[in-house]
Amino acid sequence: MNRPLILARHALVASAALAALCAQPLHAQSMPYEPMEGSGASSGRAQTRGGLSSRSAGGGARTTIQPYIELNQNVLYELSPGDDVLTYTAIAAGVDMALNGRRTQGAVSFRYERRIAQGNNNRGINGDTVSGLARVKHDLVPRQLAIEAGALAVRTRFEGNGASSLNPVANGDASNQVYSLYAGPAVSTNVGDVALAGSYMLGYTRIEQSATPQTPPANAFTQVFDDSFAQSAQVSAGIAAGTVLPIGLTATGSFFQEDISNLDQRVRDMRASVQANYPVTSTVAVIGAVGYEDVTVSSRDAVRDINGNGVIGSDGRFVTDKSRDRQIAYETEGLTWDAGVMWRPSRRTALSAFIGRRYDSTTYYGSFSYTPNDRSALSIAAFDNISGFGGQVGRALRDLPTDFEVNRDPFNGQIGGCANGSQSGGCINNALSSVSASVFRARGVNATYSHQIGRMQAGVGGGYIRRSFIARQDSVLGAANGTLDESYFVNAGINGPIDRRSSFALSTYAAWFQNGVSDDQDINTIGANASYFRNLTDRLVATAAVGLVSVNRKVVEDEAIAQGQVGLRYSF
Repeated sequence: MNRPLILARHALVASAALAALCAQPLHAQSMPYEPMEGSGASSGRAQTRGGLSSRSAGGGARTTIQPYIELNQNVLYELSPGDDVLTYTAIAAGVDMALNGRRTQGAVSFRYERRIAQGNNNRGINGDTVSGLARVKHDLVPRQLAIEAGALAVRTRFEGNGASSLNPVANGDASNQVYSLYAGPAVSTNVGDVALAGSYMLGYTRIEQSATPQTPPANAFTQVFDDSFAQSAQVSAGIAAGTVLPIGLTATGSFFQEDISNLDQRVRDMRASVQANYPVTSTVAVIGAVGYEDVTVSSRDAVRDINGNGVIGSDGRFVTDKSRDRQIAYETEGLTWDAGVMWRPSRRTALSAFIGRRYDSTTYYGSFSYTPNDRSALSIAAFDNISGFGGQVGRALRDLPTDFEVNRDPFNGQIGGCANGSQSGGCINNALSSVSASVFRARGVNATYSHQIGRMQAGVGGGYIRRSFIARQDSVLGAANGTLDESYFVNAGINGPIDRRSSFALSTYAAWFQNGVSDDQDINTIGANASYFRNLTDRLVATAAVGLVSVNRKVVEDEAIAQGQVGLRYSF
């Protein structure tokens, strides 16, 4: 078994183990099943019973562990451009965990699936995949020292122009496995009137292609990201308004570095600033900050052949010339500033909006959250940063709530792109929408909304990202420097009970990729799924699903595939 697959399994299993160790002791008896992310609640299986549960000593908090196995029979019918029919059997095992203790919060959804195709023309169906999402936070010392960990494993479909999307029919040479994990401590304390805080996170992200393309990519836009290590640290010291001065003051220092294996690219972002916080009213504060930044992007070039072309290795990526020093591709340093407003009229509503100077240009960022009641939650976040693919995925993973709920595709169990929690939500679609190897500046927005309608749960997520690529003009990635691409996405779904023993789930998704080099490289993907679940016993559920996905390209024929599935799921 290859190293990345082992790494992903170990990462998700380790997160699950951390969650289990941090949880309260579990009672061995079976207890009624309750909805949790990635489980039947998100897929219309909320009536299943089974699993291990325990209440914390506080009485209200609850830990739920739900292991399961599945057996599904699937059929794919190609509507366009051909008319192939493919059938395969899928055997899967997984576990869903929800943690809500006094010192531990988190969720884990892990699934392993083995596909066995019928017939000779399996088009890359055969094989196994790991998918999952984990976010766990444990307070070692309440309100002072915590440790946080997370992991992601997901399958994406990629195109020759670097575009990528969470596509349920990503098979063969058109698929990537993305693995990402991170962990680190966070500390906060007070020394007199001064609040001190610090954190450090270390992350790793890798893309594994299912097969090396027969025609290896030979330019900057089709070079697929390999792997990277990212680390970030932050320290701050501040006093609240009204303690010593009528304004609050906070001094902050931060560090981010991502080391990318493709051509030894490196992003280093160091900042220091002093922020002033002036409370205008009890709910509104004006914020201003001045600081200093030092940001560099550097890389090595590829080994060149006798014609001066970059040499491509067996993995389809450029071979790095280790004999040459790393060269600067982008550099900026100097004073920065930020100005904005924070509005907090209640514990259920929060708004922050900022304009400033970053990366030697104007920047905008902020967030808005609104939870008017226990049945609805809205989250919006705007961002601006410089990183590679790995750093972007790591940020998106850390921004997800610890009590997330995700939908899984009924045909392959892959997680959906957005996750909702009780107070907030987040999406990874933007981070996964391009697998190009070059470093880029990313500006965009993510939004999620969830609402409980009677006994049904509905949710929608959407977002936009604009990538401006950065590379040395004299390197093999030089053609990408300064080019732009844009991605949009939207996901929506609803699930709930039909009667005492039956339930349903409906979902739809769409993604648009606009290439900055040529309109001919634009790609649109749209799909929809419908699922039905019937409890045969308290633990055994029969399932049926239908789906349709369409991929529109300007330079080749459109692709449309219909899907069908019947299966059984047993929960322990």
